[in-house]
Amino acid sequence: MLTDIILIGAMCLAYGYWFNAQKAKEIALAAARDHCLTMEVQMLDDYVALIGIRLNRDNIGKIQLRRSFLFEFSSTGNERYNGTVLMQGCRVESIVMDPYRIEQTGNYHDEHYFH
Repeated sequence: MLTDIILIGAMCLAYGYWFNAQKAKEIALAAARDHCLTMEVQMLDDYVALIGIRLNRDNIGKIQLRRSFLFEFSSTGNERYNGTVLMQGCRVESIVMDPYRIEQTGNYHDEHYFH
C-alpha cells in the first residue's frame, strides 16, 4: 500500500517535470524563431536542444530550473552557426548568437561613395 502511494507520487512528479520541460522547450523555440526573424537570419531545422539544466535562484530568491537550449541558424545559407536560449523557469533570460557573416547587399564601390 505504501509503495503504491510512493510509486503514484513519483509518477506524478515525473509527469509534472515532463510537462514543465515541454512548456519551456516550446517557449525557447518560439523565442529563438522570433530572435532569428529580428536579426534577419534563418533558423535551421526549427529545433532547440536542451544542453544544460541546473537549479538556480531567481531575483526574488525562489529556486527554479535554469535551462540552456541550443539552436542553429544561418546568415548566408552556406554556414551553420549556434545560438543559445537561456531560460529561468519558463521565462527567457537571454539569447546569445555566435558571431556570423553578413552578406553585403549594396555595391560599396559605387561612384557616390568616391565623390
